[in-house]
Order: sequence, then C-alpha cells, then structure tokens
Amino acid sequence: MSDDNIVKFERRKPKQEQRTASPLQRKALNWIAVIAALVLVWAYYQFISPPSLP
Repeated sequence: MSDDNIVKFERRKPKQEQRTASPLQRKALNWIAVIAALVLVWAYYQFISPPSLP
C-alpha cells in the first residue's frame, strides 16, 4: 500500500534568526573601509598615476 496520498502533520523547523552586527563591529568595519580606501588612493598615486609635470 502506498503512503503518497496521506497528509503528514509535522512540526516546523525553527527558523534561524539572522545575526546582525553589533554597533562595535559595525564601527570597526567602517574604520577598516576608510583605511582601505586611503591605502588604495595612496597606491594609485604612488604606482599607477602618470608622473606630474614639473
């Protein structure tokens, strides 16, 4: 006998809550982004940009 047409009542699996970053982590991430941007600007002017005319 096949059980294909039987409705099975099962408990739902609990949804995992999305973790949000704490304010300290968010502030640290912002500072890292600012420092990375400054390093990229410095590297551009140091290595990539054409030399300025005297």
